Amino acid sequence: MISERVHHALVIRTALPAEAEVIADLHVRARSTYYPDGVPQADVDWAEAWRGSIERPNAHVLCAVERGRIVGIASFRTPDGAPADTVKLFQFHVDPGHWRAGIGTALHAACVEEWRADGKRTAVLDVHVDNRRAQAFYARQGWLPDPENPPAEGDHHRFLRYCVPREGTRE
Repeated sequence: MISERVHHALVIRTALPAEAEVIADLHVRARSTYYPDGVPQADVDWAEAWRGSIERPNAHVLCAVERGRIVGIASFRTPDGAPADTVKLFQFHVDPGHWRAGIGTALHAACVEEWRADGKRTAVLDVHVDNRRAQAFYARQGWLPDPENPPAEGDHHRFLRYCVPREGTRE
């Protein structure tokens, strides 16, 4: 498991339960950028949900920390009923004030490193159809439309798939 990875002035490490409120705040701010009518599930206690993810024994929550402040988060685990070599990226957010600074790329590389170490071969995610910025980011990282989950009429999400490169190959 990644306990800490340094990328220039950026540290990527495992999130702590005490950081759940800060992470929840970043999560809501990032999501609000692509939901023009307000973030769905606004009544959810996101701090408690993040605390649960951080404490979940079969999940990983990584955070990118710059100058002592959390500026990016990623949450992933093998979804219930999925093959053991599959991982789902449930949440991936960079603080909107830090977009285009390489934080997402570094955080994604740390996720891939963890997936590889955990023996994962395939990663999946879903991204909101209106989140064009995130879709472009994922495409640059090598994510492709998931052929096993084509969008249905009226879907609000696109489903993407990523082949985790083997050790020693290009990410």
